Amino acid sequence: MNDTSTTHKARVEIHYCPACHWLPRSAWMAQELLHTFGNDLREVALVPALESGRFEVTVAGQTIWDRKRDGGFPEIKTLKQRVRDRIAPARDLGHIDK
Repeated sequence: MNDTSTTHKARVEIHYCPACHWLPRSAWMAQELLHTFGNDLREVALVPALESGRFEVTVAGQTIWDRKRDGGFPEIKTLKQRVRDRIAPARDLGHIDK
């Protein structure tokens, strides 16, 4: 069954290193994104990475955070702003944008 209400919504992928035990952090970030953007997202997928040390977040296939490139893990505020900038640039995130 094809749900057309999700056709144009973005997919977020969180690629994480299972050997580094980053699943709990990744799951928490997924929960935060779903809580903030639930109706604007098609899904948030947790993807175990094949390469050691990988932590990367993509929105609709475009990387918005890479641990190696961006220097560590994002603050949840920063991650939400980057997701918002991709899926709903005009959306106000309230106190996060202050």
